Amino acid sequence: MIKDHRSHGGSIIHLHLSQWVVYRIVAIDVRSRREGRDLRRVGFYDPIKNQTYLNVPAILYFLEKGAQPTGTVHDISKKAGVFMELSFNQQMKLN
Repeated sequence: MIKDHRSHGGSIIHLHLSQWVVYRIVAIDVRSRREGRDLRRVGFYDPIKNQTYLNVPAILYFLEKGAQPTGTVHDISKKAGVFMELSFNQQMKLN
């Protein structure tokens, strides 16, 4: 669950289930209803084929704005090394 507390509201990243058991990873506004429109699709996860696609720059953008991933998205992102890249980007900004 990615929550983003910007001036125009928050967002959340979580999984949407499609018909073919492939999950879309999306950023949504926390104030919208659960099945509401997403702000942006940032990846997908196919547990049957064990395939994952993550739009890392988009995920980093939402995380830097204060968004919080759900537990499942956090685990998928951690396996992909998104958080290592996030900490690297933050270190580069400090230098």
